[in-house]
Amino acid sequence: MVQSSVMKQSLVFDQLSCRLQVEGLPDVSIGQSGAALGIITGWSLQWVGRPLLEGRREHLQALMQVVLPYARHLISGVRRDFSIAGEPVDIGPHPEGGHRLLLRSSQPDTPPLDMHLDDAELADLVRVLDLLRLDPRVQLPLEIPEPEPLGPRELLERIPLHRRLTAPLGGAAALAVSAALVLLLPPPAVPPAPTPPAPQAAPQAPRP
Repeated sequence: MVQSSVMKQSLVFDQLSCRLQVEGLPDVSIGQSGAALGIITGWSLQWVGRPLLEGRREHLQALMQVVLPYARHLISGVRRDFSIAGEPVDIGPHPEGGHRLLLRSSQPDTPPLDMHLDDAELADLVRVLDLLRLDPRVQLPLEIPEPEPLGPRELLERIPLHRRLTAPLGGAAALAVSAALVLLLPPPAVPPAPTPPAPQAAPQAPRP
């Protein structure tokens, strides 16, 4: 949805639990016009029953750079924190389940906003960010980290702990059972030593 006032553009992306609204202008210095949005002047993210989030382009960029890779890793079965040094947004698993989104304000004396999202709220957030990123009217780069293959440790962590332990524990148990069975077997019978033959008397010489 686009609402125009002179050259100002307002793009709105709705999901069940949140609404993302991005305002901006065409970048006339590179020939943009009409419904193009080449300069972001502000944005807001409205949650159901939560504080309204507002910021500048760099805050929106920081949100996308941690939320979208975090969601990709969740799909791959890897749950870990995502943050970028010096950026105002962190996201990771919440100790009580769900997801923790931490936003630090650029205003002095303003405490960070710590949000606890459930899976549905995270999915809605990912959806509105993707809709913005893929909207053809948005004609400015919104970089996000390129997908990278999972590392060896992350691949290992995808396997549940009980499955990771099954093979080594099963091998140890099989070895222990085999050793116990060997101990329970009776020792092999020792064959009796052969009896040496009785000595034979030498034949007597005939008498003359």
